Amino acid sequence: MRQYFAAKAEHPGVLLAMRVGDFYEFYGEDAETAARALEITLTARDDGDNRVPMAGVPYHSVEKYLARLVGQGFKVALCDQLEDPKQAKGLVKRGVTRVLTAGTVVEDSLLDSSRNNFLAALCLHDGKLGLAVLDSSTGEFAVTQIEGEEMQQSLLNELARISPSELLVSEETQEFGDLASRGLGSAVSCIESPRADRAKKTLLRQLGASHLEGYGCEDKPSAVIAASMILTYAEKNGLQLGHVDAVATYSVESFMRLDAATRRSLELSQNMSDGSRRYTLLAVLDQTCTSMGARLLRRWIEQPLLDVEAIRRRHDAVGRLVENSAARFDLRESLKGVADIERLVSRCATGKATPKDLAALRNSLERLPDIAASVRPVAQGRLAELGAGLLDPHELLSELQSALNDDPPLSTREGGIIRSGFDPELDRLREIQRSGKKFIAELEAAERAKTGIGNLKVGFNSVFGYYLEVPKSQIAKVPAEYIRKQTTANAERYITADLKEQESHVLGAEEKAIALEAELFLDLMQSATRHSRRLLDTSQALAELDTLGSFAETAVRKAYVRPEIVPEDVLEAETVRHPVVEDAEPGFVPNDILLGSLEPEEGEPQTRTIILTGPNMSGKSTYLRQTALLVLMAQIGAFVPASRARAGVCDRVFARIGARDEIALGQSTFMVEMIESANILNHATERSLVILDEVGRGTSTFDGMAVAWAMIERLAEIGSKTLFATHYHQLNALADQLPTVSNFRVSVAEVGDQVVWTHKVLPGGTDRSYGVHVAKMAGLPPKVVKRAQEILSELEEGASAPQVRDIGVAKLQLSLFEMETPEVIRELEGLDLNQLTPIQALSLLDEWKSRYAKRP
Repeated sequence: MRQYFAAKAEHPGVLLAMRVGDFYEFYGEDAETAARALEITLTARDDGDNRVPMAGVPYHSVEKYLARLVGQGFKVALCDQLEDPKQAKGLVKRGVTRVLTAGTVVEDSLLDSSRNNFLAALCLHDGKLGLAVLDSSTGEFAVTQIEGEEMQQSLLNELARISPSELLVSEETQEFGDLASRGLGSAVSCIESPRADRAKKTLLRQLGASHLEGYGCEDKPSAVIAASMILTYAEKNGLQLGHVDAVATYSVESFMRLDAATRRSLELSQNMSDGSRRYTLLAVLDQTCTSMGARLLRRWIEQPLLDVEAIRRRHDAVGRLVENSAARFDLRESLKGVADIERLVSRCATGKATPKDLAALRNSLERLPDIAASVRPVAQGRLAELGAGLLDPHELLSELQSALNDDPPLSTREGGIIRSGFDPELDRLREIQRSGKKFIAELEAAERAKTGIGNLKVGFNSVFGYYLEVPKSQIAKVPAEYIRKQTTANAERYITADLKEQESHVLGAEEKAIALEAELFLDLMQSATRHSRRLLDTSQALAELDTLGSFAETAVRKAYVRPEIVPEDVLEAETVRHPVVEDAEPGFVPNDILLGSLEPEEGEPQTRTIILTGPNMSGKSTYLRQTALLVLMAQIGAFVPASRARAGVCDRVFARIGARDEIALGQSTFMVEMIESANILNHATERSLVILDEVGRGTSTFDGMAVAWAMIERLAEIGSKTLFATHYHQLNALADQLPTVSNFRVSVAEVGDQVVWTHKVLPGGTDRSYGVHVAKMAGLPPKVVKRAQEILSELEEGASAPQVRDIGVAKLQLSLFEMETPEVIRELEGLDLNQLTPIQALSLLDEWKSRYAKRP
């Protein structure tokens, strides 16, 4: 117990699990916390005169419990045995070997294979923000420095893109940690940021370099400090980063900016209903064959390109794979046998790999020649570069092939990892095992013949090893040299000197063989780690080939076309579909989109803003979203759901769709809407695409319409490409006053008193929203629908407020001289007693009783 609480004192703020025998145990307050979080039994253990709370989990299944604790936001320190209990003198030495946090886990069972697990760090130095991100499970390490007037907004956008599992902040950047915790669900740790000179030394030591110029961050001290914060935190928590030998420097200005509201509105990788990837763009485009490709696809979707040449190179690659179906098929079939090389390398580097991990690495490397062969028929441009990037680690592959068994066990404790013929000493020990076991197997027959005991058996247990078992009915035949060791209900168990001698040979050789196999396996892990840079470069090439192949496969299956990326700031596309909705609903109705240039060649003003009116449920929001998704898909290098598309590069896409309260922040729907709209107006440029859906509906009609009108004026002044869906039909008047504004509507077909949604977007505005028809379709009672139609007619005829009709409800309070005649009295007064039969009278009484009787 002293060991436990001494280790606990060195690691405040974490749950401490100590290895005791076959369990990891928690004590004291940690035991109570772990028992609640894991829903396991809380017991107690004597500690002198006190009873200390205790809870434990089996060591062989500890990872699943760790995953639950880390998933709930806890940090967990593992206090392991530091020496072999068999060789320990007195108390076994123990110490903390690892602290698991949300951003530092590398165990496969604790990770989502389809997304990165980023640990991020943030610091402020000389008025500039430094951001570093590390995925220790893949070895990806990147830094950026953010400055300028939009520094804070740019950082928030980048954090929304990265969505780190854990964020390290300094005292100066604590406010961003609070935002990440609330908005992204990130675990946040506040740590000290080092001085710039010390941070540089830490990073250089990790990279094994003497200068940072080659990494592009020599002149970015804030980024270097953030990187150092990550490295120091990882070292403190016992995370080995031998495979992290490079850092990439990037600029947020190199990619399309997407704020958190836009990512949410467009449902890029998480839907708005339950936060899963169902019904998202990611789900539609994901035809990847590997985990590496799935993660890269997610990153591409979250980070569209701005470089026209880079976009075209991706389109070229996708186009070649679309055109050459045989190459595409061969590539994808070859990739299906490739494991997650990035995470396998990381587990080797951190000492967490299993024999099956190395077998998976070997099997994956054996696939490389087939993958390279499938790329050759289309090896031009980016595909040629990726084919060349499939580096052949022949030396490592040869070693793994000669050393590992075809199907090694999961654990090094079981033996059977190393192939026969690889190590002479291991072969000798195995031969001793085999000969000894053969002797023991033959001993049973020999002793039966020698003693005449026909049902004598040789057995084994972990208490005293091999034994000879004789039924009690045959004890009289037992030779004198037999030594009795155990009595059971029906038999006696004995040992002999020869049996114990062979047993010592067998068990000694088996123990030594397992220990030697563990050493040889460790050597193989270290060999894989020495090749980590080449393996990681190869895995990145494989991931990109997989992602490009996924784009091509999706394009073929769904009839997507290559968009033409042009210098002009235009957006022209025909028969555009929403990629997610058309998957979910057959019979999707496509529409065109045409937003012209601010500087047309012919000098005539072209439409830059579309005011879109139409009924609820007619498809206005879908039209807005599909336009934004088309632009985004084009700029990640994918083909698009249209028959033709021509577009200039957008620097930002802003989307404000859907009503949402922030109750926890005390913000109403309208306040959230205005905050997001303010962000758009303050940051949109003439190269931006803005889609807004029913802005202003969260307040009074006139206030909302005034805000919407003013926003359209401002966006037209900026020159952004804008789609503005609204029920404020008065906004159609803007098209008569602003030459770049045009009215469009979603048409409907009226059949009698029924309305049919055509989902076609046509030029011209509309002055009807058909809200009452939608109410009827939604199942409102016919009486309410009829009354709503009457009120609508009154309002359309110019009434300032409709008159309340007699709704037949008794007044809640009566004046002194006022009494409302009850309904039953009115019915009695209306009866003709001369015409009423006794049966009818009884029937009426029964009806009134059932209608007016007080129920208990």
